[in-house]
Amino acid sequence: MSASLLFAFVIAYFVLLLGVAKVAGKNSNNMSFFIGNKNSNWMLVAFGMIGTSLSGVTFVSVPGAVGIDSFHYLQITLGYLIGYLAIAYVLLPIYYKLNLTSIYYYLENRLGMGAYKTGASFFILSRTLGATARLYLVVKILQVFILDNMGIPFWATTIVILVMILLYTYEGGVKTIVWTDTLQTSGMLLGLIICSIYIMSNLHLSVVGAWQAMEAKGIANVFDMNVNNKSFFLKQIIGGAFVTLTMTGLDQEMMQKNISVKTLKDAQKNMVTIGFTMLFAISLFLFLGGLLNLYAAQNNVTAAGDTLFPTLALHHMPPYISIIFILALISALFPSADGAITALTSSFCIDMIGMQKKLDWDESKRKKIRQRVHLGFAFIFLLLVMVFKWIDNKSIIDLILKIASYTYGPLLGLFAFGILTQRQIKDRWAFLPCFIAPLLCLLLDYLQPYFFGATPGSFRIGQELLIINGLFTFLGLLLISSSNSEKK
Repeated sequence: MSASLLFAFVIAYFVLLLGVAKVAGKNSNNMSFFIGNKNSNWMLVAFGMIGTSLSGVTFVSVPGAVGIDSFHYLQITLGYLIGYLAIAYVLLPIYYKLNLTSIYYYLENRLGMGAYKTGASFFILSRTLGATARLYLVVKILQVFILDNMGIPFWATTIVILVMILLYTYEGGVKTIVWTDTLQTSGMLLGLIICSIYIMSNLHLSVVGAWQAMEAKGIANVFDMNVNNKSFFLKQIIGGAFVTLTMTGLDQEMMQKNISVKTLKDAQKNMVTIGFTMLFAISLFLFLGGLLNLYAAQNNVTAAGDTLFPTLALHHMPPYISIIFILALISALFPSADGAITALTSSFCIDMIGMQKKLDWDESKRKKIRQRVHLGFAFIFLLLVMVFKWIDNKSIIDLILKIASYTYGPLLGLFAFGILTQRQIKDRWAFLPCFIAPLLCLLLDYLQPYFFGATPGSFRIGQELLIINGLFTFLGLLLISSSNSEKK
């Protein structure tokens, strides 16, 4: 199929998205931008958040990794479910009790202004890096398989996509995203199912037959029982639980949508629903990954990793599958990028500028500043996508999880200290443990061969690095704390 025709379908999809956004964002104001006026339907939020959680990285990297890691990613997803339950019944009651616009207000309320600013800063760093890594992967695929053939440079593609995102989030924010994410999640999951059905039909396999073929090929193993491996099942499950607890429960982007639901009970139903749905959706992605490996072997295709799915869909399958793949990929891209820019704008305006506390600012001034911040983050996204192009990491999902281990650890430590202890900290030093902990983790990661051996099969720290980072932060906060009866 020609690149021009595929590009035309991308434009048509965006026009549809823009139409939905225009209707959904009608009569929006700052509160609808930030938290949707706390009137979002929990079922729409739950369904749309699936798309945000999965993203283009899941759509491409998870199936692509099956050839190397089998179904081990499902172990992390089992941990996700535990994390979602913890968010629903530990964190959400706190957020709703305090009636938060930004979840980092909790840190100010419990630990002080220094902890509040530090937590918000780490969120901004974490989400900016993670979202731009996800955006880079999808832009790269569009570039290599469509736009290079049209003579469009990478930087221009990135700018156009960011402009598209700005057009439908600029006014409505969360109020708009709740609806557009629902549309996009539907497109992504539909594409996943259609591609799976096509491959099974082409290979003349039933679901059971496909599973048996994957087992015979050795790519259907779920649980890794080798304690030395990074993918050891307990490491993955525990790590997955903490990844969700931090990347969802302590993340303003994810919680911004969740606290836009009217009641705590509905918000909890939303979170539990996401947990079980994610488990099902990731299972489908892994099953598709197995099918792609079978299909590639039959057609003598050597592509692997992040390039496996796009190579097969765009060069070795019928034109209608190519169209479905591109539309599903775009559907996977926008929920993660649009929500990130909106949440980063919200956090910077509320947490860093203190917009909600500027009583002398009228609505028009607040809106003007919010829009400038929105544009500013779009520009930062552009710069960082170009940096990721320069780095050109071969497995973006591994890179994102590594970034999360370093940048979400301090958030985990801050919230854990606030919830699990009654102690007060020397607030002006709150940033110090949060800065030192990731550096210690970086050193620990680098020194693993010296601590555990450099031979193949030696023990390696995996997803638990996030927990260690949080523990270092917690201990650091403990050192600068005192009991309530003592003076700060």
